[in-house]
Amino acid sequence: MSDKYENPTSDEYMEVVMGIIMSGGNAKGLAFQAIQQAKEGNFAEAEQSLTDASNELRNAHDVQTDLLTRLAQGEKIGWNLYMVHAQDHLMNAITFKDLAVELVGQEKRIQALENK
Repeated sequence: MSDKYENPTSDEYMEVVMGIIMSGGNAKGLAFQAIQQAKEGNFAEAEQSLTDASNELRNAHDVQTDLLTRLAQGEKIGWNLYMVHAQDHLMNAITFKDLAVELVGQEKRIQALENK
């Protein structure tokens, strides 16, 4: 087993943390973009933005799963406020994306009813 994640101030550790934060931020931004696109009636673009958001979240979740697997296998994983922030950022992005999916669907329904 490697101990590259044991030191929460190492460059490798901080790369992982920043990767989670960036993927979460990108996903949230894409989900917000999807809502705006749906409001403008651009549903194909909105769906693509939601797909892109899901891909960003999958990347961050894969990193998170790798860390949890390493921890379960007995590897020491250091924790600091940056990692807590990264996890918080990721969970908020997941929630926001889920809400964006619902809002895009509602906007599609509203616009269809208005166009009848």
